Amino acid sequence: MDKWDSTPIIRFFGGRNLLYILGIILFVGVNIMVYTEVSFIFGPFIVFLETIALPVILTVVAYYLLRPIIGLLQRFGIKRIWGILITLVVVAGMITLLLILIIPFLEKQFMSLAEELPQYLMEMADSIDQWLRNSMFAGYYDNLFKDVGGLAEQLPEDLSSYASSTIEGITNFISTLTSVIIAIVTLPFILFYLLKDGEKLPNMILRIMPPKVRPEVSSVFKGIDHQLSAYIQGQIIVSFCIGVMMYIGFVIIGLDYALLLAAIASVTSVVPYLGPTIAIMPALVIAIVTSPFMVLKLAFVWTAVQLLEGKFISPQIMGKSLHIHPVTIIFVLLTAGHLFGVIGIILAIPGYAILKVLVVHLFYWYQLRYNRHIEEKYQYKLPK
Repeated sequence: MDKWDSTPIIRFFGGRNLLYILGIILFVGVNIMVYTEVSFIFGPFIVFLETIALPVILTVVAYYLLRPIIGLLQRFGIKRIWGILITLVVVAGMITLLLILIIPFLEKQFMSLAEELPQYLMEMADSIDQWLRNSMFAGYYDNLFKDVGGLAEQLPEDLSSYASSTIEGITNFISTLTSVIIAIVTLPFILFYLLKDGEKLPNMILRIMPPKVRPEVSSVFKGIDHQLSAYIQGQIIVSFCIGVMMYIGFVIIGLDYALLLAAIASVTSVVPYLGPTIAIMPALVIAIVTSPFMVLKLAFVWTAVQLLEGKFISPQIMGKSLHIHPVTIIFVLLTAGHLFGVIGIILAIPGYAILKVLVVHLFYWYQLRYNRHIEEKYQYKLPK
């Protein structure tokens, strides 16, 4: 018997496996404590990551969208370099045409909606106020606003804090806008070289690895590549379909700002489950102000689009490639949004998919090593 398993207490708690687990926990805790104390060392590295994060994210998305087109052109006998140039020129032309034809109309609708939205909100608030005063909740509603006079005395202080927050928000907006402009300017250059040499990158990394682990690392790269490709390409197509269906539905029911609201729904649908719910809010405000019947028609359109997307479009386009339960997706989105904000929400699902690939492969390697160890120790072959 192993000396670590000699005492009954240690055997009861799992033998030397318990000591291994406690040692690992202690090692992780010490590392966290040390790195927390010297966190200032990582400041330049964090700034570097924040600087390159947006260009890299945009480039990776564009890479997975354009890679199938480049491969198709190669199958028709066009050299890769010429296929990349042709694709980039065509995409640039389509974006320019989009900016010339559609963006001005969307801008006009957006400015009009921005001017009328306060009035919409005031009318909606008045409608809700009248309904509450004439409902069974009238007594509770009146008691809720008895102390409005006391709140009014704090209004100057609140306005001062809001003003400082507004100034800080404007500064952050300018900084974000600068980062977005830099990312857009650098995107074509990074994308060109990624499309040109992106297929060689995994092999370059594999050459650095020991020959013994190259097959396993290669399988990890293939798994990550498959997950990212399936998610990005599928989600973009699904979001476009949602935008088109929303626009058709809004036009049929006669909702104002149909194209703008459909465009918002298409963009926010990149985030599963939460995106469509967020996108319906401005349309709901307009529908409430328009008429109660418009709210019913909007609910019908939104439900129909969600059913079509969930039952027919997503299963056909994305299939079951991610194998992530809807409840897991919601928890991942909420956690990532709380930790990293909007960027975290956007990157939550592909990040979780990559992490899942890594964990699955690590567990598989652990099983192989553990089974090999048991096989050598007891000198019998494990059943398949």
